[in-house]
Amino acid sequence: MAPLQTKQLAERLYAAYKNNRALEKDQIPPTLDLSAAYSIQHALTLRKTQDGEPLRGYKISLTSPETQKLFNSEKPLYGALTAPALSDGTIELASMLSPLIEIELIFLIQEDIQTADSLATILSKTKIAPGIEVPDCRFTDWFPNITLGQVVADSAVAGRIIIGEAVGNVSFDQLDDIRGELFLDGQAIASGRSSEVLRHPVNAIKWLAEELESHGLSLEKGMAVSSGTFILPKKLETGRYEAHYEGIGSVALTVH
Repeated sequence: MAPLQTKQLAERLYAAYKNNRALEKDQIPPTLDLSAAYSIQHALTLRKTQDGEPLRGYKISLTSPETQKLFNSEKPLYGALTAPALSDGTIELASMLSPLIEIELIFLIQEDIQTADSLATILSKTKIAPGIEVPDCRFTDWFPNITLGQVVADSAVAGRIIIGEAVGNVSFDQLDDIRGELFLDGQAIASGRSSEVLRHPVNAIKWLAEELESHGLSLEKGMAVSSGTFILPKKLETGRYEAHYEGIGSVALTVH
């Protein structure tokens, strides 16, 4: 794809993002291959940073066979998170387009991560926080009705993440097949296990480090990474959500 076309498509997505107005699906070519789609995403991220939204981390999507099947993918995807994506735990539903909710562990990067790092080294360089992700999309009627390339171009449908209190010195075994549960107004609405995330969430961080390097990017100290959902996404509604993770802790989100 020509650089001018990449920039034009990124600007189209940026306008939808800034104006909180969804695009019709034909506004971004559905046949984008992953290379072109990531080029658009990177141009979109650059546009956000130029407009005063510094890069704060990444989200990883399609980390289970079930979610990969929804978008005909054989591997995960990543999307950039700029500063407004980090929520303080309160969201106005009207500020989103068509949001969903997922439960995910958040890895907080304490030291730069290298592709050569072992899983144990990655864990030693991170803290783990209970998290909630609220995916959102710049396309109308999007889930699961857009193509893989459109998902990637739209920053892997990045919306907001909510980060709970982090814990350090977490071992591989402490995150292995743990249970996560999502509550809405005190009622359990979904549960899943960490094994849904590439068999273990730290595998997702390893994958991301390698994938970013292939695009000339890296995981740097201070970044947050939403590592992949334990559950199939649920539609976001008003109310108070809580996500609980075995041995890690809890985090809450209020939606007005």
